[in-house]
Amino acid sequence: MEVNHRKIDIDQYDEDVLVESELCEPDPRDPAEVLNDTKQKAAAVRGSLSKGDIPGALTLVLENAPYGLNFEEAKNLNLQTLVTILNSTKATEIPAVVRSLSQDTQDTLMKYLYKGMALPGWGDVSGSVLLGWHEKVRCHRIEQ
Repeated sequence: MEVNHRKIDIDQYDEDVLVESELCEPDPRDPAEVLNDTKQKAAAVRGSLSKGDIPGALTLVLENAPYGLNFEEAKNLNLQTLVTILNSTKATEIPAVVRSLSQDTQDTLMKYLYKGMALPGWGDVSGSVLLGWHEKVRCHRIEQ
């Protein structure tokens, strides 16, 4: 019996292998419900931005952000909404905005910044915007 060892999935024999579905508790909501919630948040964010409330807009988009499997459309919409906020914020306002966010919200923001940097060509946002936000969040976390 010939066995091609290069085609054997050795992870099936490893009990410590990381499975994506085990990374977090699944969101109990239906994907359509999560997408609808994300669309409503995007509209509320536009309202906050029109009033100049950057911290409020960031809090809206980052708290209860869609997570888990089967929510890719909602995650992408949430990222696009966040990019809108990041692009509309002046660099001089970023430190005050970051200070106004809770630690959990800052953590979620950092996750989205890394997700934005992982996009091919960095999507609709320039690298300087993402890196500027990353620097301010990281520096604020170090100061604490």
